[in-house]
Amino acid sequence: MAAIIEIKYFNSFWLKKIKGVANNLLDFNKTEIVGSSTQKFTNLPQYFVTCPDALCTVFSNLGDYKTDWAIEESRIRGGYNNTTVDLGVKAYLVEDHPAAQHRFNTLIYSGIYNSRTGVNNTNQYPIGESITRSLDPANDSIQKLYAEDTNLTIFQELKVSKALIDKDAIFSAEGRPMTTSGSQIIGQIIPYAGEYGISKDPESFAVYGYRKYFTDRQRNCVCRLSQNGIEEISSYGMHDFFRDELSSLQVNKVVGGFDEHTKNYTLSIQDPNPQPQTPPVAYVDGPYITTSFDEAVRGWPSFYDFKPEYMASLGSGFYSFYRGKIYQHYTNQALNNNNYAEFYGTVYNSQVSVVLNSNPSLVKNFKTINYEGAVGWEVNSFTASSGDVTFPITKYVAQTTLAGLETNMFVNSFKKKESKFFANLMNNSPATQGEIVWGQDSTGVKGFFTTVVMTLDNNLYPLEKAELFAVSTEYVESSY
Repeated sequence: MAAIIEIKYFNSFWLKKIKGVANNLLDFNKTEIVGSSTQKFTNLPQYFVTCPDALCTVFSNLGDYKTDWAIEESRIRGGYNNTTVDLGVKAYLVEDHPAAQHRFNTLIYSGIYNSRTGVNNTNQYPIGESITRSLDPANDSIQKLYAEDTNLTIFQELKVSKALIDKDAIFSAEGRPMTTSGSQIIGQIIPYAGEYGISKDPESFAVYGYRKYFTDRQRNCVCRLSQNGIEEISSYGMHDFFRDELSSLQVNKVVGGFDEHTKNYTLSIQDPNPQPQTPPVAYVDGPYITTSFDEAVRGWPSFYDFKPEYMASLGSGFYSFYRGKIYQHYTNQALNNNNYAEFYGTVYNSQVSVVLNSNPSLVKNFKTINYEGAVGWEVNSFTASSGDVTFPITKYVAQTTLAGLETNMFVNSFKKKESKFFANLMNNSPATQGEIVWGQDSTGVKGFFTTVVMTLDNNLYPLEKAELFAVSTEYVESSY
């Protein structure tokens, strides 16, 4: 027994009784439900709710009746003007376990799509055909798929594999794979060497050319997948850093993107965001670290002051998303009146750390600090390996009067000579060593090497490109 529900468009559906409900609730042999009218089925049970526009008949508050009714299309495959199946007896296949299954390690594909012939079977999943491919469940769930040429790269939490598309692989006696064409949509699945996966951070994935970058938080490393396999790029001088940061329990998101403007892989490791207590308290970003990997130097040269929600490149432009807005990086500053080092409306100071150690085995007495670059750089700290420190050195200020030149001679700031900036080092160590009392009247610091931190206030030079080319020092061999 069934009733026909004619909807506004071209299809129609049957509302059919399956089991268990008394027939006197609704006589389907005599009642025809048409369009959106609710006047023709006043005796419909109250657990049916009809929407104004046709087939929005949904079941609400069914209780024990939730398996007693079914809605079925009356036209074959739901196609426009397809043959309508008449009322009558039809064979049904009842599944023993009709509940949905979550197969976290399995791929499924539909029928083919061919735009040249008009064949579109992407809505068909025939269970009589082999349309699934399963990976090892021991490597946990599939987090990311990336199609490249005729291969499909599959990123699981603990493993990375490659699946052949529209071809299969036959292995020779020596174990070498030989590809052959076949009817397989997804062919042989071949795992990459190495126990690496993408964990649960598919947002860290980025690709440029044949190189694919991602993080493995389970193993506290950043990886690159290329034609020679998987390699840990976090081991290039940053092994301890990423081990500590990625293993932190506070990290809840890792975002990656390839910057085609600088040809760098940019990675942002982010902690949870603290929520405001009561309005109108501003939303505050949680702690984060954004850095980049440069293939030219095979290292991580820079840290950044922006916290992206997503990153992408288009042409030679690099874009990031923050709180629902898109921002373009490396724009023409003068043309767009944008400030350098400004991210998401906030101008940040630039900072460069340099280690000076030209002769590692020699105890040196550092006398001066010099740099080549733009005006405005300052020495925030100058610390030797012995613990000696200097007074901060302020930026260069051009003097136009004789009095200014005389005063500037006794100020601990950079002086300019032949487009190069230099300054003497005044010792600021608090300790008294022997007969010498360190202080502002004593110059130089001693040690095997020294660490210099230079800063630039970008608010003072918003539209100028303040570059820093080189940092050097003058030293003599320590006499004791």
